[in-house]
Amino acid sequence: MEWTATPPGGPRQPRRPPRRRPYTGPPSYPAPPRWGFPPLAWRWPLALPTNGRADPAERVASLSVTTVATLWITAVLGSAAAAAELWRYVLLLRSTSGALDGTVLAVSDALVATAGIMTWLFGALGGVFGVLWALRAREYAHQRAELRPARRAWQVVAGFLVPGLNLFVPGSVLAELEHATLRGIGEADGRVRPAPSRMVKLWWGGWCLSLLLGWTTLLWGLRDSAQALADGVLLHAGSDLALTGVVVLSILVIKRFNRLLLPPDPTTSRPMRVGRVTGAPEPPRAPRPPHAVR
Repeated sequence: MEWTATPPGGPRQPRRPPRRRPYTGPPSYPAPPRWGFPPLAWRWPLALPTNGRADPAERVASLSVTTVATLWITAVLGSAAAAAELWRYVLLLRSTSGALDGTVLAVSDALVATAGIMTWLFGALGGVFGVLWALRAREYAHQRAELRPARRAWQVVAGFLVPGLNLFVPGSVLAELEHATLRGIGEADGRVRPAPSRMVKLWWGGWCLSLLLGWTTLLWGLRDSAQALADGVLLHAGSDLALTGVVVLSILVIKRFNRLLLPPDPTTSRPMRVGRVTGAPEPPRAPRPPHAVR
């Protein structure tokens, strides 16, 4: 006898490929469908104002991302502007011993003009974002530390914009923000006058140096002698380098305050792994059950 195994229901017939229906056009609905995404462009969560219902920490974090990105672009453009000014000065030195190529001069002038304009445009945009970040971080830090800000928001903005005041007010604002932030995490005493840290002092000094160089460069441009024009090229290069330094310091300051103000992001933290434990006591051993087999 020979047994033959077959699946239940008898041998299966080969499946025929499904018949494709002809295309009849796009789908149509009797009424506008109510499913799908809202008619909004994609954006970072809580990037837009939500009438105060958003978490202040989330608003500070979202604005800091935009501010840091704009400042990095400003730093790159400032370095390019300083390099273009130095190249122009080298061409001025070469022109004392002979004529220069017209194409080289045109390229140099185009680089100086383009890099200078873009640097100041992105610098102004980064300054606006930086002041907004400082206002939000200041409000959140004082709220968490249960303090009242020493200045109003319009006074802070005026201190950043008014010539003369912007040499003193920005450093004081950062020092107050740092003091409120440290008090909020229990590392500062509210009865002690706020003293800026080394990073805040370094930023303050770079900020004042950048402003003084910028004002000197603008006033130096009123002179029209040949030597004054040559010296103005060096002043422009120094002003661009000082601006780049202040921008980099601003990025470091923002990141430092974000580490103190905001909770750590679990997606960016590295996982911890225990490699070895030395000097630990032996774990207690559970008693053997009476019915266990030896």
